[in-house]
Amino acid sequence: MVAHNLLAPDAELIPITRPEASAPISAISYGLDEQQPLKGPLFATALALLALDTLAVLWLGGRLRRKPKLAKGAATLLAIALTLAMMSPDAARAQDERAGEADAIEAISQTRIAYVITGLSSVDATSRAGLQGLSTFLAAKTALEPGAPAGVDIATDELSFYPLIYWPIDPDAPMPNEEAIARIDAYMQSGGTVLFDTRDQYSSGFGSDAVTPATQRLRDILSGLNVPPLEPVPDDHVLTKSFFILPEFPGRYRGSPLWVEASLDSSTRTDRPVRVGDGVTPIMITGNDLAGAWALDASGEPLLPTVPNDPLQRLYAYRAGVNIMMYMLTGNYKSDQVHVPVLLERLGQ
Repeated sequence: MVAHNLLAPDAELIPITRPEASAPISAISYGLDEQQPLKGPLFATALALLALDTLAVLWLGGRLRRKPKLAKGAATLLAIALTLAMMSPDAARAQDERAGEADAIEAISQTRIAYVITGLSSVDATSRAGLQGLSTFLAAKTALEPGAPAGVDIATDELSFYPLIYWPIDPDAPMPNEEAIARIDAYMQSGGTVLFDTRDQYSSGFGSDAVTPATQRLRDILSGLNVPPLEPVPDDHVLTKSFFILPEFPGRYRGSPLWVEASLDSSTRTDRPVRVGDGVTPIMITGNDLAGAWALDASGEPLLPTVPNDPLQRLYAYRAGVNIMMYMLTGNYKSDQVHVPVLLERLGQ
């Protein structure tokens, strides 16, 4: 390898200076798009002017003075025209669009964990309290300070704002329609992850021969999704070391494995200390009721007991949530650390 210097030995480097511009240079403000469609307001204004012109012609002709009823009707016509001008559909639509943009900006101003609104008040309250408890633990133990948990309607709400959506499966909740399932599938295909929690570990775990109603509902939902091959989190997976070193991922219950997308290189499982590819698994499945372990009441005390009632199990549940969020936000950066010695060796050569 030969290096070529394209500059002459006596070449002098001159710093770039600001050009002499006649126009003032000011900072550019990148804000919301302030343009508004004017077709509706212009047509309404034209209608109001037409009504005024008609009134003027009638007044100059003396008809309004001779016919009071006609004058009253003309005044009513003018009032209607002015009302239409102020209630322009396009103007109202523009206001709604700007309100929607403001809501979107608020949604992405902070990292927020979302949960699926099932329509069952007790389940939704536990999900919200659980994700709020996990967010508090994340703020205390990591540099991440999540915003308030967001409840989402998968049929109508924008899902791409959230890196992780927690979905508690309950057989009493309405079955999502095909359109909602398609939106979840698109979310997963575009990089988002859904954490399904059947919360039935002590009834029947995922994949067991005895199928609980929650597991059957989950299977019905997954039948409409492009689900990759799954496997329980292996001992060498990035999830086991993304923040805390964890051998398992308990919640209120323990024993149910956390299912993730299977690694493509399972044949070399013993050859690599960290596995999986560059992507993050789009799906996770557990039956351990994670949100139930994370949930806190208004005084900051645990909302639900763990089974068995073990304070360490709740701590491990929080740590499991931290590892999941760190994995979601950083991907397999821990896997890249495996190659650092090799890179340093090559740089030294």
